[in-house]
Amino acid sequence: MITFQQFHDVEMHVGKILTAEQFPEARKPAYKLTIDFGDIIGVKQSSAQITAHYTPEQLPGRLVIAVTNFPPKQIATFMSEVLVLGVNDEHGNVVLLSPDSSVPVGTRVY
Repeated sequence: MITFQQFHDVEMHVGKILTAEQFPEARKPAYKLTIDFGDIIGVKQSSAQITAHYTPEQLPGRLVIAVTNFPPKQIATFMSEVLVLGVNDEHGNVVLLSPDSSVPVGTRVY
């Protein structure tokens, strides 16, 4: 078990996907995402293995939830700065987590 403080230390925020492009250098099928988290956090990049349910054309403008205080991670030729959150469907493919109503980018998830 973790404590409430440990959970609170994980910073999750709502972001809006600005761009999505293919990431052919990744070992598993993935997209390179550019995500706006508002004035305080800014624009960040992420690699996301979400190709089974989404095309790059469907993603810009979509709200997502991401962990924003992990250290950056090198994935092939790309530096992923945030971890976009999702859940696996019955086939193990990632479905994005997102708010079901419009909320401001940068909003913290508690």
